[in-house]
Amino acid sequence: MTHYISAKGLSKSYGDFQALKNVDLNINKGQIVGLIGSNCAGKTTLINSILGLVSFEGELNVMGFDPHSERDELMKEVCFISDVATLPKWIKVKEVLQYVEGIHPNFDPEKALSFLSETTIPMDKNVGKLSKGMIVQLHLALVMAIDAKVLVLDEPTLGLDILYRKRFYDQLLEDYFDEQRTIIITTHQVDEIENILTNVIFIRDGQIIYDASMEETLSTWKVLEPKADMIEEARALSPHRENKSLGRVSMIFNDKDRETLSPFGDVRRLSLSDLFVTLMTGE
Repeated sequence: MTHYISAKGLSKSYGDFQALKNVDLNINKGQIVGLIGSNCAGKTTLINSILGLVSFEGELNVMGFDPHSERDELMKEVCFISDVATLPKWIKVKEVLQYVEGIHPNFDPEKALSFLSETTIPMDKNVGKLSKGMIVQLHLALVMAIDAKVLVLDEPTLGLDILYRKRFYDQLLEDYFDEQRTIIITTHQVDEIENILTNVIFIRDGQIIYDASMEETLSTWKVLEPKADMIEEARALSPHRENKSLGRVSMIFNDKDRETLSPFGDVRRLSLSDLFVTLMTGE
């Protein structure tokens, strides 16, 4: 199975509000996909559809299952961490492991214990007494101990400091990800995940407006800061967008190589956050 997730004409409405509008996409095994969009863009609805939490119109296949009608079987292959995912505050860490072992057939408690041994999380402490960082580490240890093919992370490091966030993604790559798994990440901290992504999807107003590999993205989009006496000549190359800040002009191109642009000034690659702003604010 190459396509772990495949959607065609996927739509979802809440009353008069259409959260998803005929979405087509394919997410393959071995990919780390950034699903990026502004608030109310449709990210959560798309994730909830993939997880079988909402009904939908159109076609959606996840690991060979219809996520809405075959959710019990699907969840043996899919794991999920959310910024609002909370465990009961009264439960002890060791009891969490016992509980997950009892409900998930693919959970390996010894593997979870191995991950937790590298943290400072006490096994006999109530979840309600753990710090935000410890709770995220606990969630990650539980997920990494489940033999699932798809991992969905919805703002997984929200509220964590930069050291915890870096440790989270480092551990995810080193101890979980391989070519047989797929990870989907939604976050507003776009630049933080840019270096780990294989693919990026931008969603706006319920529609996919950009879907490409990071390799294609980095090779296609460029920023030119033209020399003062070359601005008009650079402008004649028809930039996708032109920005002015602090008296300096920068131009964004998506169809010119570095060799073409470099005679006009300094050329650099476009960051993912700047690409996001470019596409979200453009027509």
